Amino acid sequence: MKHLPTARKTVAMLFCATLLVACSSNDTNDAEEEARLKAEQEAAEVARLELEAANAREAASAEELVILEEEAASHGTVFYFEYDSATLTPEALDALNAHIALLHRNTAAVRLEGHTDERGTREYNLALGERRANAVRDYVVANGISSLRIETVSYGEERPVAYGAGDSNWTQNRRVELVKQ
Repeated sequence: MKHLPTARKTVAMLFCATLLVACSSNDTNDAEEEARLKAEQEAAEVARLELEAANAREAASAEELVILEEEAASHGTVFYFEYDSATLTPEALDALNAHIALLHRNTAAVRLEGHTDERGTREYNLALGERRANAVRDYVVANGISSLRIETVSYGEERPVAYGAGDSNWTQNRRVELVKQ
């Protein structure tokens, strides 16, 4: 019978040890669960901050795009040339620079339509309109816009905006028009 109290003590000790192990594994499980939850919360917070930053960048980018569109629109889409010339004027370069800044921000394709006044033969004016459209295209391409996005066409004297003789009419017809496609 002496063994009975020892056996009880042993069983009691084993029970306590099992309880301690179970409790400590629960503590370990609780600590692991707590660490996992904390990591998930931190990851969610990082994701939220990254999303806010991306939204802020997108909003700033959209605002910048609106400003570029307004700037390009303020310059118009017509670039004028001197008589019998395919050389870009300073005014045309300023306007083109505004459009180039906008073209850098989008993937739009454009058509450059070359025009001339009525003086000269039809063939000469078609060639001059083409040289003007190509001068604009070359400047745009030299400033980083892909030539694949640019189409050129010459209408020569066939599509005047001002009819009649005289320098004021002829000046309006010596142009390249930028048309978005």
